[in-house]
Amino acid sequence: MSTTVAKALSLLDYFSEAEPEIGLSELARRSGVDKATVHRMLGVMCDAGLLEKRGDARQYRLGAGVLRLARVRETAFPVSSLFQQSLADLSARLGETAHASLVSGRALATIGISESNRGSRVSLVAGELLLMHCTASGLAVLAFSRAELVDRVLSEPLVARTSRTITNPSIIRARLEEVRLTGFAEADQTAEDDVYGIAVPVFDSDAEATGAIAIATPAHRMTNDLRSEIIAALFVEAEKLTVNSGGRMPAAFLSVAARFSPT
Repeated sequence: MSTTVAKALSLLDYFSEAEPEIGLSELARRSGVDKATVHRMLGVMCDAGLLEKRGDARQYRLGAGVLRLARVRETAFPVSSLFQQSLADLSARLGETAHASLVSGRALATIGISESNRGSRVSLVAGELLLMHCTASGLAVLAFSRAELVDRVLSEPLVARTSRTITNPSIIRARLEEVRLTGFAEADQTAEDDVYGIAVPVFDSDAEATGAIAIATPAHRMTNDLRSEIIAALFVEAEKLTVNSGGRMPAAFLSVAARFSPT
């Protein structure tokens, strides 16, 4: 992909449920690209229907073209409804926030959330991008991904989101080896303070990790019993999601998952 196209498409990553409209100047500031260039990129994406400009204001939002592509994707590969049901079941059973994400370039895109109904809970934003190197979901996916994706992610500058974030690629690679042996990943306040995440990968028809299903809880509420319950529940749901979406678990993962299969 050319540098220009990559920079243009990267502008889409700044839009979210929490911030559906963003101005030209703000997009230029965040992307580090000069305003004139960003303006041209936005114009091209507006012509393609990926973005639209709100009236005379210099505010941009996602266009109908994104909705059309999303519907085509969901029709061809229906996963959103499958994931949402599993998330609702997990959240109801465990009393914690459940979320699912799919690989989106070098990050993960949140595609489903079922929040805990407790007063103290972890909240996520639909469509939020999760960094691979510091989230449980990201580590779970990287551990069962092709070497090319791992190399791409770890070759870029790794942002420290908290004082506990690991940014040393060698240490992260060692952690990925541990995840391959256990089948699940944990992130103890490495992406956000007082947030403890546990995740298990979900696989596509080529037995490649295509995303992850995870539980996020306030770190102060995590106990050994809750941890064990979460891990067991995630394995069961991840296996169901993989099978029901037409995926296939790799042999290395099957032996680990078998320990958590219902008898």
